[in-house]
Amino acid sequence: MTRAQKRPSPKRPASSGRTNDLAALEKALGHRFVDRELLALALTHSSAGQHRLDDNQRLEFLGDRVLGLAIADILHRRFPHEEEGALAKRHAQLVRRDALVEVARAIGLGEHLRLADTGRRDPETRDAAGALSDGCEALIAALYLDGGLKAAAAFVTRAWERLIAADDSPPRDPKTTLQEWAQGRGDPLPKYAVVAREGPDHQPQFTVTVSVKNGAAATASGASKRAAEQAAAADLLKRLSG
Repeated sequence: MTRAQKRPSPKRPASSGRTNDLAALEKALGHRFVDRELLALALTHSSAGQHRLDDNQRLEFLGDRVLGLAIADILHRRFPHEEEGALAKRHAQLVRRDALVEVARAIGLGEHLRLADTGRRDPETRDAAGALSDGCEALIAALYLDGGLKAAAAFVTRAWERLIAADDSPPRDPKTTLQEWAQGRGDPLPKYAVVAREGPDHQPQFTVTVSVKNGAAATASGASKRAAEQAAAADLLKRLSG
């Protein structure tokens, strides 16, 4: 759906002092918005919305799907000789939270996020992984709605280029590698357990332990359960290889 099509117009939040000048962000996005209120909505964290339609959560939902399509198209064209399984692994790495956070930080998204009064002046809140990844997906949706798929895909192509070019070989995440190590020995699959969850809802910290049949285990933390599991698996693989 482009700007020429009708869409609901919920009440938009007023601008805060730190987000009045969006020219720098538009430059980083490579797109000048016709609907500036749409851009403002994409920057409004759920903590700052006055009503359920006043924040960027609906845009986040749409942006996740637009990003997935854009990345799939890029990979399909860039790696014409890879099988579906290898492309799927690349895709999973490029749409995960860590990738979104890296892109968000590269374009200075945190400086423009609209937060509740309690977090507006807190740099750690502005740099929280959840707020950045959600905001990045919402921005992609805003690009899509304001300029069509062409505008959204152009940004994704530029912003994700370094991440795509970082490794020409299909990625192998630590959890998959650890699972294959166990299967190669005829052992049961590794066991993961969340042993702690700390921090506020907008910036949680999970601690996970992973163990294998021979008794080896490792514990690690991350901003999500998946991130903690990956970190724990990576740590255990280092111990096993050592």
